[in-house]
Amino acid sequence: MKYMFASDVHGSAYYCRKMLEAYDEEKAERLVLLGDLLYHGPRNDLPREYAPKEVIRLLNERKNQIYCILAIDGKTLYATHGHIYNKDNLPPMMDGDILIHGHTHVLKAENMGNYILLNPGSVSIPKEGNPPTYAILENGIFAIKDFEGNTVREITL
Repeated sequence: MKYMFASDVHGSAYYCRKMLEAYDEEKAERLVLLGDLLYHGPRNDLPREYAPKEVIRLLNERKNQIYCILAIDGKTLYATHGHIYNKDNLPPMMDGDILIHGHTHVLKAENMGNYILLNPGSVSIPKEGNPPTYAILENGIFAIKDFEGNTVREITL
């Protein structure tokens, strides 16, 4: 099964459309959204084409494909936004588990020793000089991509 992960749309209809176009082009079977979908947040500038009601409409059209799955290919995957559980405050994980979250707007794909830390970056307001990104998980490979289809970072799980 092919999964797409995305986070931090922050009400940008423009980037929501780009995310859904990438979802279609990737031919992913499920979309896992990691939060901060509508509000731009008090610390962020307004993203391009800020229109939360349009984002709701766009996502509701795909509601049967948007999932949060916690068991993939025999691995336990903790999918969360990241404001509570993150590398500094881990959920109750076992060796070999995977933590994926958004919130920081900074992409990550790192083996931390006893667990793997993943972050697809931000769809609309990336930080630390990164481009807008999403991630694809297929055949045990987690690939973070920009909207031009370039792989920015990847890791084998």
